[in-house]
Amino acid sequence: MATEEKKMNHGWADQDHSREIKSELLELNMGPQHPATHGVLRLLLETDGEIVYKVTPVLGYLHRCAEKIAEGINYKQWVVYTDRFDYLAPMCCNHAYVTAMEKVGQIEVPDRAEHIRCIVAELSRVASHLIALATFGLDMGAWSPLLYCFREREVILDLLERIAGGRMLYNYMIPGGVRYDMPKDNWESDVIDFITMLENKKLDDYNNLLSYNKIFIGRLSNVGVLSKQDCFDYGCTGPVLRGSGVKFDCRKDDPYGAYHKFDFDIPVGLGEMGQVGDCWDRYMVRVREISESCKIIRQAIETMPDGSYQTLPLKKIVKAPAGAAFSRTESSKGELGHYIIADGGQRPFRNKVRSPSFCNLQIIEKAGEGMMVSDLVAFVGSLDIVLGEIDR
Repeated sequence: MATEEKKMNHGWADQDHSREIKSELLELNMGPQHPATHGVLRLLLETDGEIVYKVTPVLGYLHRCAEKIAEGINYKQWVVYTDRFDYLAPMCCNHAYVTAMEKVGQIEVPDRAEHIRCIVAELSRVASHLIALATFGLDMGAWSPLLYCFREREVILDLLERIAGGRMLYNYMIPGGVRYDMPKDNWESDVIDFITMLENKKLDDYNNLLSYNKIFIGRLSNVGVLSKQDCFDYGCTGPVLRGSGVKFDCRKDDPYGAYHKFDFDIPVGLGEMGQVGDCWDRYMVRVREISESCKIIRQAIETMPDGSYQTLPLKKIVKAPAGAAFSRTESSKGELGHYIIADGGQRPFRNKVRSPSFCNLQIIEKAGEGMMVSDLVAFVGSLDIVLGEIDR
């Protein structure tokens, strides 16, 4: 098809494209890929040679009707579905849902349970960021960091298995607390040993091997630059927003659980290797957040209060009075929100999920235009999306 005819068919004739098209536009499918990569994502590309003219994300391959399922089961039963959203940081997803459910149900949570929740959620965040570092390095051609990051993640999975009973999908948090107390087999000291090792040695190893590698920096600096306004316009949150220099984190700016008791910093992109908001900044925010999560875990263990870890008996059916509530938490990908409408029964009338990865991915339509195809791979990797959360 001729270029001008193709432009008319896609409605581009009236658009103001300052860059001259130098060849016939070609349609390419980038993905869908295996779920073990960046997920079942299809990007429909219009390319002018190696330059991306237009990119459209096509979603829905993992859609499971989770929000509709919530209307047919009780509040406690739906916790297990949240594990499948961001399956790389399922504890963060548990935390987001039970926080909203407790808000609408007016349920008090013991201090001990809040501390335990923060510990396991931050361990889950570290595990997720380790996967982000590993797979992003792999996207850029670095194989060794993947092996090292997976090695450290394996320790986290072992620790979470000891407290929750599962290695990946936990169903651990419940409305009113957590299912089990901390194990009596020196679990806390093992957690402290792990984060100490991570802080004192492993993070430096990752930086020396990958973060400050000349080739890695050359592939990422000044690539996929997102301005603050771009992030605001598209509703970006988490490391994507903070990578553009915006110091916003729900744990600080809208505290929940026990986070208001802990001292930690919010890393942001500084433009050290290029422009603020490029792919390297988004990557480096996640590296530095691992260190901040270790600080939170240490403080939560050192200030662990005595008392109960549950408000309600484990088998008790929970009912919520008629009303509505919205709660937002900081997952590993960004702001994860739940809007629950209760009608007085044991199941919600409506449970709407606000997915950070869904909003973060949409900016690719604007940022991807004009990129090289190879740079688009780097940009998608820097967003650290997970399709289980996007499609639900």
